[in-house]
Amino acid sequence: MYWFGLYHWRRRFRAVGQGLVVALVGVALARRRSDRASLALGAAAVALGGIRAVRTVSTLFSPPPWRLERYKYDALTRELPLDDAERVLDVGCGTGRSLVGLAPRLPGSATVAGLDVFDDRVILGNGARLARRNARLAGVAVEPIRGDAGSLPFASGAFDIVTACRVLHDLPSERHGDALEELRRVCRADGAVGLLELPLVPDAVDASPERYWRTRVADAGLAIQTVERVPRRDGGEPYIVLVATPA
Repeated sequence: MYWFGLYHWRRRFRAVGQGLVVALVGVALARRRSDRASLALGAAAVALGGIRAVRTVSTLFSPPPWRLERYKYDALTRELPLDDAERVLDVGCGTGRSLVGLAPRLPGSATVAGLDVFDDRVILGNGARLARRNARLAGVAVEPIRGDAGSLPFASGAFDIVTACRVLHDLPSERHGDALEELRRVCRADGAVGLLELPLVPDAVDASPERYWRTRVADAGLAIQTVERVPRRDGGEPYIVLVATPA
């Protein structure tokens, strides 16, 4: 079974702890004082604390850390010329979710590298070992490499296909250009760069996600081939799939 880790685990664990503390305070209050007002206040604290803890625990498993929403990766791989790719780079591979998503379309002979900072502050268990394990379960032998998207440790034109799935929005907006230029640099002139992004833009930007990412990609010297909105099955705003080639 895959295990992709728990997102935002520190904040959520802290919220669970806070809810339990409130509930315990309510229990203590109800046990120490038997008057009706204290009992009512204690019961309210137990209810509120319990509700907060239960709701936060449910978000720990959203998305479930063992399940892959394959449809969004399928939308990206349909637009990428993967059939003849010999070298593939996935930037921001994390615990391997994107590698597993790309796996069905990757040629068996392809050499695959997965780059990430491998920092577990956002995702519990984010490390090279877990990325390698999940990719192996999907039939992909990956070489995890620790590195930064804004300064990729690869030669220019080293890869046929370069992907970045749900990662660029996590970078500060002033670094989007550097990261996209690096994706272009390490991609072969006849290769392709594929992005899968959440429908997010920086706070100060007044533009749709499609327009924002189209502009940033074009400014980085990439010629856009495809931009597609991918409806989300949870009913949220659509994902953005964008494929471009070095111009």
